[in-house]
Amino acid sequence: MKLKFKRKRLLSLYIMLMLTGTVFVPTAYAEGDPMTTVNNLSTFIFGFIRAIGMIILGFGIVQIGLSLKSHDPSQRANGFLTLAGGIIITFTKEILTLIAG
Repeated sequence: MKLKFKRKRLLSLYIMLMLTGTVFVPTAYAEGDPMTTVNNLSTFIFGFIRAIGMIILGFGIVQIGLSLKSHDPSQRANGFLTLAGGIIITFTKEILTLIAG
């Protein structure tokens, strides 16, 4: 009987805490233009994608150089594919801008 009373008391305390946390929360208003925030996030994401593209571009150049040294045509083909992928990833923002108009 005592355990049942304790559970009810804990449940009611939990419910009261949740209601207090949801009812007495002050409203937060964003300051300024919301599109500025979206544009900043977009700039950050495209900068991150550009950095990844540059890393892949550098790896493709290294792979082509190693293939020329070892005379391996399959490694050379993979190097050129990696280089092309790095270029596409690096210039994603510009490509999307051209497509969207």
